[in-house]
Amino acid sequence: MPDDALGLGLADAPKPAPAKVPDGAYRVLARKYRPQTFAELIGQDAMVQTLGNAIKRDRLAHAFLMTGVRGVGKTSTARLIAKALNCIGVDGQGGPTISPCGVCEPCIAIADGRHIDVIEMDAASNTGVDDVREIIDAVRYSAVSARYKIYIIDEVHMLSKNAFNALLKTLEEPPPHVKFLFATTEVNKVPITVLSRCQRFDLKRITPQLLAENFRMICDKEGVQAEDEALTLIAQAAEGSARDGQSILDQAISHADLDGDGTVTAQQVRDMLGLADRGAVRRLFGLLLTGDAPAMLAEARSQYRLGVEPLAMLSGLLSETHRLTLSKIGAPHDPALGASAQQIVDDFGDRLSFPALHRLWQLLLKGHDEVARAAMPLEASDMALLRVAHGANMPDPGDLARLIERAGTVDAAPNAATPHQPGASATIPQAQAAEEMSRIPHDFSALIDALGGAHFVNLEATLRDVMRLVEYAPPRLVYQLSAQTLPGFEQELRDALHKVTGEKWQLEERSGGDAAPTLSEVEQAKDDTNKRAIMESPLVKAAFAAFPEAELQIDDKRSANA
Repeated sequence: MPDDALGLGLADAPKPAPAKVPDGAYRVLARKYRPQTFAELIGQDAMVQTLGNAIKRDRLAHAFLMTGVRGVGKTSTARLIAKALNCIGVDGQGGPTISPCGVCEPCIAIADGRHIDVIEMDAASNTGVDDVREIIDAVRYSAVSARYKIYIIDEVHMLSKNAFNALLKTLEEPPPHVKFLFATTEVNKVPITVLSRCQRFDLKRITPQLLAENFRMICDKEGVQAEDEALTLIAQAAEGSARDGQSILDQAISHADLDGDGTVTAQQVRDMLGLADRGAVRRLFGLLLTGDAPAMLAEARSQYRLGVEPLAMLSGLLSETHRLTLSKIGAPHDPALGASAQQIVDDFGDRLSFPALHRLWQLLLKGHDEVARAAMPLEASDMALLRVAHGANMPDPGDLARLIERAGTVDAAPNAATPHQPGASATIPQAQAAEEMSRIPHDFSALIDALGGAHFVNLEATLRDVMRLVEYAPPRLVYQLSAQTLPGFEQELRDALHKVTGEKWQLEERSGGDAAPTLSEVEQAKDDTNKRAIMESPLVKAAFAAFPEAELQIDDKRSANA
């Protein structure tokens, strides 16, 4: 029998070939493009920088805890840390590094999940104290071939209370050759005694922009054509999860029309996910604002026939309301919107006040909850939309209160019709109410007083303190600001003036030139003049001469009347 067969010449004996993946097997994109280096880990720059500095300074913690929503890279980060700590470099002489080579035996074995010193455990299926006891017994022994023996425990919050308690002492003072890497989506279920023994990293949701760039890179490598809007829709549907987004992209590629050019289009993604077309959402939103109930219901039914679920329809309207509110306070524009779509959003924002937007949000949110619980979602969505359409045309509570107050004033006047007269009305006619609300104060000071009388107290105080008048030509107001105001100040002022006067005002802020002092500056100048006049009084001078250390205190009301 040959020596090889006896095991005496093992170096020359043929090695068994590794098991190969069948040629026809397909690896999903989420597994195929799992990050293999920290450079490929997207959206977690702060964590990568912290780990890199810790490795360079040899300040490595004995336990790390990664937490975050699904698909942001918790398990991938744990494996990358294991590679970074055990990498020996291409020449076999390297040490811990934030950029593992990926070609040495430890890197390859860890990437394949077969390294004997890197033990991965799923806490969801190994929850008991006996499973943890095995770890406690094994940590006493040094690593077989690696620099560190590493335990990766996924979904660590699933461990039982007794298992956590059994792990505490080992976790606090492990041997120097052992590192613990924990991953969890529910960090609130991990005992505080465990959290205090770990270096915690909160992995962030990945922004839609970064996800879209990642999907573009994958499409380029896969040789797939995809529209930018389609990738943006997938990134938004992923809700910050790279794995979810890559799975949706995988599905979208399969859904693409093979009879055509195989391009992943935005329309195909909408059809696949049942998403409401943004243009259709804006059309429905506009019909809600006009209160055209038949046209609104017809548009909703049209979207339903195209495959849009009622719940998705209301979610789209909620998103549109949220986008309008953000646009109204001056937030950056949504990059997914084109120029024409952004113009429509801006027009809606100019038409709606903040109270109206908040009321729309509450009505739509209530309707969304009703549809989610309803046995007949389509009918429930119709009723919810009708309620929103009627509610959108209701006056603001402030406007309604002023109408009622003015109506009472008119009815109390001597020439007003008394209730016992035929045809008498207890409410002011609509045209007369509009005329009353459209009256504009004769000067700037009266305008500020009108804002205060309409309960815009904060706005009144801001105008008194920082606004210097350049030109008052209603409904046009030109001014300078003596101090910085809060974001959205100009839009808030425009809305308030429209409510108080019934007119749409043109506001213009200038940075230079002549301007009148603010009302606060005028009042302060008056107070200073009064104080100087009092100080020049012979009686006051004599009092200070007799009592040199005395202080002058002036009552504001008395000084104002002096």
